[in-house]
Amino acid sequence: METKKLSFFERYLTGWVFLSILIGTFIGYLAPKSAEFLDKLSYAQVSIPIAICLFFMMFPIMVKIDFSNVKKAAKSPKPVGLTLVINWLIKPFTMYAIAYLFLGVLFKDMLSGTEMIHGQEVEVYRSYISGAILLGIAPCTAMVLMWGYLAKGNDALTLVMVAVNSLLMLFFYAPLGGLLLSVNQMPIPWETILLSVLIYVGLPLVSGYFTRKTIISNKGEDYFNRVFLHKLTPIAISSLLLTLVVLFILKGEYLISQPIDIGLIAIPLFIQTIVIFALGYLLSKIFKLSYEDAAPVAMIGASNHFEVAIATAVVLFGLNSGAAVATVVGVLIEVPVMLMLVRFCMKTKHWFARG
Repeated sequence: METKKLSFFERYLTGWVFLSILIGTFIGYLAPKSAEFLDKLSYAQVSIPIAICLFFMMFPIMVKIDFSNVKKAAKSPKPVGLTLVINWLIKPFTMYAIAYLFLGVLFKDMLSGTEMIHGQEVEVYRSYISGAILLGIAPCTAMVLMWGYLAKGNDALTLVMVAVNSLLMLFFYAPLGGLLLSVNQMPIPWETILLSVLIYVGLPLVSGYFTRKTIISNKGEDYFNRVFLHKLTPIAISSLLLTLVVLFILKGEYLISQPIDIGLIAIPLFIQTIVIFALGYLLSKIFKLSYEDAAPVAMIGASNHFEVAIATAVVLFGLNSGAAVATVVGVLIEVPVMLMLVRFCMKTKHWFARG
């Protein structure tokens, strides 16, 4: 059952990500002039090809969101409130704490080196932590629909939270990101992070809303769900993979010389995912939620909106930054870890009352 609802691209996303990383890395290593060419295709320090890819990566996600579900949040105050507390008051700070513990303390000596960010020399471990921060402040609004479905959770609750979190990102992503990046001692121009939120969250959200409304009014909801959305999923994932290829063309030589970094970054991201999932699952048990509500509460907190994180890292720190690489590692571990947690939910649903 787990594979029937996953598209071909989604089912093997981890493999596609690995392949994109390998292709980009070897192109960048074997043909270094390709990186110079891509670097020239920019305006005001923004890569035009990447900006286009990132938009088409975000737009299909936003089109899927039905914002009429926001008004339904009041009907489920306990699971909605618990999810919001975990996503916005707990998860961003645990992500920073865990990332700093591992990357800034335990692994610091293995992550030696510096890079230039906005004209300042920054230690590379701080750049990796910044990528983790950007993942931690972006609650998932795309693949979490799949995780909730596979775990046989409350799809209605998941849809409500996807709509609510998408709107809240417009208001909370920049302040939380600016705060934690400042604590991490990263040079961060506020106008840049605000602009990135408007471009890579606001613009796709608004265009997605009106596209959805127009197609449903003209073609009907059945056409929208069965035909239009089916065509969009490959576009979103293809844009993600093309972004990764370009990113690693620019980072190819560095990664070949520092291959262990990827594994070290993955450790705190994996631990953070497990910790937040466990917290959501435990609090759901304490607050006596049904299993159908407990599963999405834990899943939404555990998964990340890696598309927004990648886009923001690229805009803030550049394609060559360690922060951008760290967000890609988040993509790399997302699918296998979340499928593992889906199986855990299915085996432990007897811990909860049935909805």
